[in-house]
Amino acid sequence: MASGAYFSSTKVIIVGAGFSGLAMACQLKRQLNCDDFVIYDRDAGFGGTWLANKYPGCGVDIPAAFYSLSFAPNPDFSKFFPKRDEVLKYINNVVSKYDLSRHLVGNTEWIGASWQDDDKTWLVRLRSVATGKEYTRCCNILISAVGVLTNPNPLNVPGVNRFQGDIIHTARWDQSVSLRDKNVIVLGNGASATQLIPAVADDVRSITQFMRSKQYYLPGGSNTNISPFWQTIFRYIPGVLLAIRLFIFLYLETSTPQFNLTKTGAKMRRETAERSERYVKENAPEKYWPLLVADYEVGCKRRVFDHDGYISSLNRANVRLTDDEVIALNERSVSTKSGATYPADVIVLANGFSLSQYDTEVCGRRGRSRQEYWKGAGHIKAYDTIGMSEFPNFFYILGPHSGRGHTSAVLSIQNFTDLIIRVIKPIITGSAVAVEPDKSIERAYNERLQAALNNTVFNNTCRSWYIDPKTGDNWIVYPWSSFYMWWTTHMAGLKGWVYERPHTNKISHSLTFALFLRTLIPTFVVCLAWGVYTYIKDSCCLFVI
Repeated sequence: MASGAYFSSTKVIIVGAGFSGLAMACQLKRQLNCDDFVIYDRDAGFGGTWLANKYPGCGVDIPAAFYSLSFAPNPDFSKFFPKRDEVLKYINNVVSKYDLSRHLVGNTEWIGASWQDDDKTWLVRLRSVATGKEYTRCCNILISAVGVLTNPNPLNVPGVNRFQGDIIHTARWDQSVSLRDKNVIVLGNGASATQLIPAVADDVRSITQFMRSKQYYLPGGSNTNISPFWQTIFRYIPGVLLAIRLFIFLYLETSTPQFNLTKTGAKMRRETAERSERYVKENAPEKYWPLLVADYEVGCKRRVFDHDGYISSLNRANVRLTDDEVIALNERSVSTKSGATYPADVIVLANGFSLSQYDTEVCGRRGRSRQEYWKGAGHIKAYDTIGMSEFPNFFYILGPHSGRGHTSAVLSIQNFTDLIIRVIKPIITGSAVAVEPDKSIERAYNERLQAALNNTVFNNTCRSWYIDPKTGDNWIVYPWSSFYMWWTTHMAGLKGWVYERPHTNKISHSLTFALFLRTLIPTFVVCLAWGVYTYIKDSCCLFVI
C-alpha cells in the first residue's frame, strides 16, 4: 500500500488508475507542481481497462501514435494498432517516469463521498477489496476517473448454475482457462468479440457466436509492424512522431461531418454504409450477409474496424454466426429460442457493460445526491462534461457527454484533464477554497448541448448503449468537433465557474480600505510633522546665514 494511504487528509483524491487517472496525476505534477494526491483503484495496479481486459486479441483500434499522452509520446510501439500488453507497458513506463507508484492505493473500492460545507472538504468512503474493511479519507478536491466501460454485464439466462463449463467475460478473463479443442460459445458481436474470435479460431474445436443487433464492420487494414528503423526515427527525431500524430488527428476528424443530419452528412453516411456492405460481401460467406449488413444510420453506434480478420474468419468451418437467442444453459450446451442446441465447454461473454459507473453515492451541498440532482434535471448531465453545480470541487474525466465515436478517447481525456487543471488551480494555490459551475450557465450549456445532439445521428435513431434506457436521452456523446473541444478546454474563459474565496480573505477584502486608512493617516501625520519641522529648521538656517 502506498504511503499516501496512511494519511487521513490529502489535497486531491483521484478515483481510478486507468488512462484518465494517469493523465490527471501527471498533470497535477507537471502543471501545478502538486504532489499531495492519492489515487485509489479496485485493481492492484495502473492500467484500468488495459489491466482488466486480458482476452486473446485484445488491442487498440486507434493508431499507436495517437493512443498515447501528448506529453509522453511512445516511440516503441511495434504495431500500428498495438495490442494490450504493449499499451500496458507504455502506461507503466509513464508511471515510472512521473513517479506515480507511491501515490497509488490499489485493491480499494470507492463506495461513496459527501461534501462538508463547513470545512470545504470531501469525505470519501472506501473499502478494501481484500478484507472488506471500510474507512474514510478527506480531501479538498475529488476527481472521478472511473472508466465508462468498467462493470461487465452479467449473464441473465436460466441454467447458469447448472452449466458445468467455464463462463468468462472478456473484461474478466481467466487466463488459466484453456480454449484449446473446446466448444466455445461467444455472446456478443462488438469490438471485443471481433478481436477475440480470429485470435482463438485456430485453437478451438468450434466457435458459435450469438449476436443481438447488427454492426457496421469496416476494413481496418493490415496491422502493420513498426520496424526498429522507424522506432529509432521516432525516438531521436521527436518532430516526426508529432507530425504523424497530427496527421492521424486530422484524418480521423474528417469523419466528423458524417454524424450531422445534413446533406453532406447523409452522403458520407451512405458512402460508409456502401463501403461496409462491400467489405462484408467480398470477405464473408453469403449466408451471413443478412446478419452483417446493417440497416440503421451509420455512426449512431460505434463502428467496428476489422483489424484482425474477423469477417474473413467466418469462412472457417469451425466458426458459426447466428442471431438465434440463447434462452437456457444446460450442463454442456446452450438452448436457443428456435429449439436448437449447441455444444458448449466455455461461454465467453462479450455482451458489453452495465454502465453503472455513476451508481456510487455522491452527495453535494445539503446532502443532495447526484441521482437526485439528475432526476430533477431530467437526465444525466454535467457542465463542460466535468462538473456539476451544488457539487463543489468534484470533477469527472470522461464524464457525461464526453465520449467520441470516431477518434481517440485519450484525446478527450487529455482535453478534459487540462480543463480541470485550469479550474482547480486557484484551489491548489490557496487563493480559493471551492469552485462549482454557475447553475444558470450550466443549464444553458446543457440546453445547447441537447440541441446540438438533436442535429446528429446520436439522437436515439438506433439502439445503442449511448442512450439512457430510462429517459431516451444520449448521455455519452460529445456533439461538437475536436477542434471546438480543444478551444473550450484550453483557451476559452472560465466565466461559468464560481469560486469561493477563503473566509480570511473575504474579511481582509472587506477591511482593506479601513486598514489602508488606519495605516495611511498616522503615516501622513508623521510625514507632515517631519516636513513642517524640516521646513522651519531650513528656514531658520537660511535666516541665520
